[in-house]
Amino acid sequence: MSDLELLTQSLARNVKHWRSVRGFTLDVLAARAGVSRGMLIQIEQARTNPSIGTVVKIGDALGVSVPTLLDYEQGPRVRVVPAERAVRLWHTEAGSYSRLLAGTEAPGPLEMWDWRLMPGESSPSEPHPGGTVELVHVTAGELTLTVEGAEYRIPAGASASFEANVPHLYGNHGDVPMDMVMAVSVPPVP
Repeated sequence: MSDLELLTQSLARNVKHWRSVRGFTLDVLAARAGVSRGMLIQIEQARTNPSIGTVVKIGDALGVSVPTLLDYEQGPRVRVVPAERAVRLWHTEAGSYSRLLAGTEAPGPLEMWDWRLMPGESSPSEPHPGGTVELVHVTAGELTLTVEGAEYRIPAGASASFEANVPHLYGNHGDVPMDMVMAVSVPPVP
């Protein structure tokens, strides 16, 4: 079974599991996530490979992290994720990408990401649930972080944190690749 097939099967199993744990019907989850009921059915039947945006919306609606939705291993309390097992969730032909490095539930979803944006590229993000906080640390280049229309320039070596329940955009307006590590903390679903 390929990595993609394994992730598709894991996503199907985990979405069903967490929907059941939360007591959500397909219609309730669809409304909370802003995803069609038909898409959820296809996901739960492992008949589609949804975009990372869709997976994030479902995770936010369920109150679980992307790693939890994609997890296909039951492991010990200490879980080491080798570099080759980090999941690249999106990429561009120019070389931009994001890799999910690790995640846990503590008490809500907590995720750590490795990002690269090539010069001139950007990645928008829709608002996350209230109480979501993002932390970024730029390791190379300069990040242009736009939050509610205001731009913040974060050079290599600098960090920033912000409440991510508003529209935001990660951009690279420089001439060199921008690398950053990002942590996302989402509050648990009540």
